Amino acid sequence: MKTPEQLRYSDNHEWARLEDDGGIRVGITDYAQDALGDVVFVDLPEVGDEVAPGEPFAEVESTKSVSDVYSPVSGTIRLVNELLEDGPEVINHDPYGDGWFVVIDPEEDTTLDDLMDAAAYRVFIE
Repeated sequence: MKTPEQLRYSDNHEWARLEDDGGIRVGITDYAQDALGDVVFVDLPEVGDEVAPGEPFAEVESTKSVSDVYSPVSGTIRLVNELLEDGPEVINHDPYGDGWFVVIDPEEDTTLDDLMDAAAYRVFIE
């Protein structure tokens, strides 16, 4: 399983990365996409939706199940990955690249310090 060092990870198997412009890009981990199986549909939030840590903001349907995707931070959805609407299978092929879900404008003073680093996440999924 790939676990990029520059990302932070939640115990719900989402990853988060602070972007240069202050937004937080969010997706699901390689571990999560593997457990789901072939992704066939993604229900994404709307730009402008408010999100809170640990609350679902999207839904992923695979050949095995339907799973919620949870926000790692509080904030407002700035951008959704429209590629997923017509090609949700990109999540299986590139969960840390083109398979991202949203960019969140975090609330003031939000950090990713409460999330696991790559080493802690690798231990978590063992």
